[in-house]
Amino acid sequence: MSQLDKFKRYTITSALPYANGPLHIGHLAGAYLPADIFVRFLRLKKRDVVYICGSDEHGAAITIKAKKEGTTPQAIIDKYHNQIKASFEEFGIAFDIYHRTSSQIHHDLSQEFFLNLYEKDEFIEKFSEQYYDEDYNQFLADRYIIGTCPNCHNENAYGDQCERCGTSLNPTDLINPISTLSGKSPVLKETKHWFLPLDKYQPWLEKWIDTKEGEWKVNVFGQCKSWLKSGLQPRSMTRDLDWGIDVPLEEAKGKKLYVWMDAPIGYISATKQWAIDNGKDWKLYWKKQENEADDACLIHFIGKDNIVFHCIIFPSILHAHGEYVLPQNVPANEFLNLEGDKLSTSRNHAVWLHEYLEEFPGKQDELRYVLTSILPETSDSEFTWKDYQARVNNELVAILGNFVNRVMILMHKFYDGRVESESGKITLTDGYLNDEIGIFYDSLESSLENYRFRQGLQSVMDIARLGNKYLTDKEPWKSIKTDPASAKDALHNCLFIIGHLATCLQPFLPATAKKIFGMLNLPEQFTFDQEIVFANGHQLEPAALLFEKVEDEVIEKQIEKLHNKKQENAVVEATPIIPAKDNINYESFATMDIRTGTILTAEKVAKTKKLLKLTIDTGIDQRIVVSGIAEYYEPEAIIGQKVSILVNLEPREIKGILSQGMILMAENSEGKLSFVAPVDDLHNGSVVR
Repeated sequence: MSQLDKFKRYTITSALPYANGPLHIGHLAGAYLPADIFVRFLRLKKRDVVYICGSDEHGAAITIKAKKEGTTPQAIIDKYHNQIKASFEEFGIAFDIYHRTSSQIHHDLSQEFFLNLYEKDEFIEKFSEQYYDEDYNQFLADRYIIGTCPNCHNENAYGDQCERCGTSLNPTDLINPISTLSGKSPVLKETKHWFLPLDKYQPWLEKWIDTKEGEWKVNVFGQCKSWLKSGLQPRSMTRDLDWGIDVPLEEAKGKKLYVWMDAPIGYISATKQWAIDNGKDWKLYWKKQENEADDACLIHFIGKDNIVFHCIIFPSILHAHGEYVLPQNVPANEFLNLEGDKLSTSRNHAVWLHEYLEEFPGKQDELRYVLTSILPETSDSEFTWKDYQARVNNELVAILGNFVNRVMILMHKFYDGRVESESGKITLTDGYLNDEIGIFYDSLESSLENYRFRQGLQSVMDIARLGNKYLTDKEPWKSIKTDPASAKDALHNCLFIIGHLATCLQPFLPATAKKIFGMLNLPEQFTFDQEIVFANGHQLEPAALLFEKVEDEVIEKQIEKLHNKKQENAVVEATPIIPAKDNINYESFATMDIRTGTILTAEKVAKTKKLLKLTIDTGIDQRIVVSGIAEYYEPEAIIGQKVSILVNLEPREIKGILSQGMILMAENSEGKLSFVAPVDDLHNGSVVR
């Protein structure tokens, strides 16, 4: 019996991406492309499946991004949620719903979960010392603290996890902790929080996880056993934060739910919203049924850095609640590297999905193919642009595309694209081909059921290889002259091979499969048990190329792009940030009168390289300011530019010109200047506070 026959329903989730930045190919290879392939496969097998995802919009990562960009957390999540959702849609990830954790339905459900555990006395309430930034007068959430990992000595480990070695941490585990807000060492200060007693659940977790041996991936099972062997400790489910879901207790005003008490519940709240929108019963996909055989099969697709949260913390929350199904499998992938280095958002060392979609329009399946071929299923793998080129040209173009194109061209050349037989029946007449295709189907289904997507794709490509060999061996372009019946039979057999090829390609390359079905003039989708039928006189559509060869200059451009980013990073990393100057009191700052203004005229100062003479409307008056920005701005380009100007700076003669003020400029580590100006169109003379 197939493993798929054990369950009536499937709930498939992909890790909720943080809405604080765009998606890159490492994200796709970790949690989204494997899940999408699996879901498409389940649908082709006519299984009842719901595929859930959404933006994770709470936690310190969001507020940190907002501070960096000088905006609000709400603006950040709106910006990146929309960008991520659009990228997923254009790339073709087949979510049933892509939700967001800022929604009211999610806030309500997360608070319900917390109260359920609270009313059962599952939490431990205790005072503990937490790091506090005295300069900013606030407690520091895990991601607001960096320090040296006690395990691998990475100097940039976060307060909740070291991203180099994957070790889960508490902030107090870090060596030499530093606040990311002030850059100073934080102090410990007492605060009250609600802890989930993971140590209490450890005996249950050990028994449950032991049942997964041989079923879960070795890396997932091994990491869980390592955690359990080290001994679980209570983990705080609340945080002192100003962004997130309120802890629903009167005594916890100002505190928020820990992001891992919030984010995975987003899978459930998204399902609830999907059910509301589609007239479904969400409980069938999440809650235990009266008969255990009717329970849904819950599967989490994640990257390896999320194993502990999906295999220990979230199951503990579900177990403590008592009404929900537990994950049957958590097929976590390892990491994807890029051109000999780790993918890094902070260093901009990545192939960003939205940029790929812009620069390679209509080539979603090419990226799906390459990433599936190198998925880091059991160990880290690597994407290189040269490998991308080779796989597209040597496999998609030369094997898959070539076979389909040759057959279609020959069918149109010899028979005007009509599939006809004197007997009136069009069938696959070669028994060997029929048996081989059956073997490939069995191999494909076994691979996909066991989350071996690379191997599954190989089985599909083997069908294309089989077709190429069969066509070459039969040589219908020759036998058409000596044995026309044999030539027609061979080409008809090839059409059946193409039909099966398109059917099996659907989970992997959906757009390509659709194109092939279009050329065959068959329905756009075939389930795995659906018979491919060509009626006598069936008319094929014209042949069309499935893939284009990737030229060297395209690849060189992408490699150069990464190289340039690396050089930029090297300059930034080599240039230390200028340390803050000594503190001043507010009274000293208040003596400065900074106003908004507009540049009316600009001209170069004779016999100088750096100086421009500017006439600025300050709202108070029009005055002359000499500014050293000529190396970065042409005079005519900055007419009308809004500026911030210090108007009460003592006048100073520069090159014979009396300069009455100073415009404010920002300077990066490379010495590049940029105007410090209001975003909105404020009237001249507005006070900068």
